[in-house]
Amino acid sequence: MTSLAGVEPDGFFETEAYTRGFRCIAGIDEAGRGPLAGPVVAAAVILSRQKAFPGLKDSKCLSPAKREQLFVQISHSARDVSVGYADAAEIDAIGILPATHNAMRRAVCGLTFKPDCLLIDAVTLPDVHMVQRAIVKGDSLSRSIAAASVVAKVTRDRVMGELHDRYPQYNFRAHKGYGTAEHLRLLDRFGPCDAHRKCFRPIADMTSQRPASTT
Repeated sequence: MTSLAGVEPDGFFETEAYTRGFRCIAGIDEAGRGPLAGPVVAAAVILSRQKAFPGLKDSKCLSPAKREQLFVQISHSARDVSVGYADAAEIDAIGILPATHNAMRRAVCGLTFKPDCLLIDAVTLPDVHMVQRAIVKGDSLSRSIAAASVVAKVTRDRVMGELHDRYPQYNFRAHKGYGTAEHLRLLDRFGPCDAHRKCFRPIADMTSQRPASTT
């Protein structure tokens, strides 16, 4: 099987939706479902049919500099862009998948133009009464979803930079909240803070033994 990593989406799914009569197609993706800390961030992007973004692909296949470049281009040239968040407290309260759905719904609701078709990376949204299509590996196959993946990733990285300034002892700017060896070592030393997801292991085990850090 041919790997999709690094391949630029060809617009097939958008073209198919236009052929079916849809005229306002939003791509949706998220960043941050797996980390131990920080929010999950979702983005919804409506691209113009005429505007191309050379080099656009799944954000995980792009360098930080290229992601930033595309983020600026998409923010200025897409027809519409919106971002939604679910923070660590919400993730702890309802679980990561429902929180991810909430962040995606918030991104859709924040769009200026109401989409008539949603292309979503791998999932569909309960209680959203719009035509939806879940596309496995959508960030590698759909231009709109790839654009959303870039917006979500860059936005979340910036949030983690802000959390780094608030909680410098965890070095969030380096690992973005993921469970790296460094992050686990710092967690063991300082314990979790308010930005950590207490329902995720190993933090769930830690919180029963020591109070959260607030400084």
